[in-house]
Amino acid sequence: MPVLVITGTGTEVGKTITTAAVAAAALAAGRTVAVLKAAQTGLRPDERGDADEVARLAGAVTATELARFPEPLAPGTAARRAGLAPVHPPEIAEAAQKLATEHDLVLVEGAGGLLVRFDAEGGTLADAARLLAAPVLVVTSAGLGTLNTTELTARELRSQGLDLLGLVIGSWPNSPDLASRCNVADLPEVAGAPLLGALPEGAGALAPADFRAAAPSWVGPRLDGAWDAEGFQGRKAPPSWDGGAS
Repeated sequence: MPVLVITGTGTEVGKTITTAAVAAAALAAGRTVAVLKAAQTGLRPDERGDADEVARLAGAVTATELARFPEPLAPGTAARRAGLAPVHPPEIAEAAQKLATEHDLVLVEGAGGLLVRFDAEGGTLADAARLLAAPVLVVTSAGLGTLNTTELTARELRSQGLDLLGLVIGSWPNSPDLASRCNVADLPEVAGAPLLGALPEGAGALAPADFRAAAPSWVGPRLDGAWDAEGFQGRKAPPSWDGGAS
C-alpha cells in the first residue's frame, strides 16, 4: 500500500488528525511517510495548513500542498472565485506517484467528502484514487447521523470500483451517548468494511510527543498500529434494555 487516500464523510470529522495518527503510526513502524494535501481552502498564504498540522503532530513527514485558496469553499468553487487555476485529479495522482518513489507510504488527504469538486469538470478525490489505483480510508463521526453518510460514501466508492480499506472514527467522545456506542457495531455493517481505529476526542490538542506516543494505539494493524477493534467494541457496547422488566 504505497499510497492511501484519506477522505471524510463530510467536513469537521477529524480527517486531518486521523491522517496525522496514521502517519505517526507508520513512522513508529519504521516507514518513511509523505503527506499530500490536494487543495487547502479557507486559509491565507501565511497560515499553517492541514499538511503542516500533520507534520507538527506526526513528526518527520514530507508535507506537500498542491494549491491553496483563501475562501472556505469547495476547492473548485474557491479556485474560480479567487481567479486561480484549480487542481485537477491527474495532478493529484502525478504528485502522489512521484512522492511514492521516495517514500514507503504516501497519504493523500482530500477536502471535505469524497465527491467535493476540485475543478469545473467535476473532478473529485475519487477520480484521483482511481488514477492511483489506491485504497481509500474513510474518516467518519461517531454520533447520530453517521450511519447514513458513511453508507452513502461506501456505496459511492464501490459504484466507482474503488477499494474501501476501512473506517476510522475521527473523534471518539469522552462520554459517548447511546447512538455512538451502538454505531461502533453498526458502522462496519452499513459500510461493509472494517473499523480500523478510533481517535479520542481532543487528540489534536495533545503535545506532539504525546500524540506520537499514543497514535499507534488508536489505529489497527492494517494501519501499522495496535488498536483492537473487537476489544473496543466490547468495551463500548451499550447494555441491553429489557423494557423495564424486573
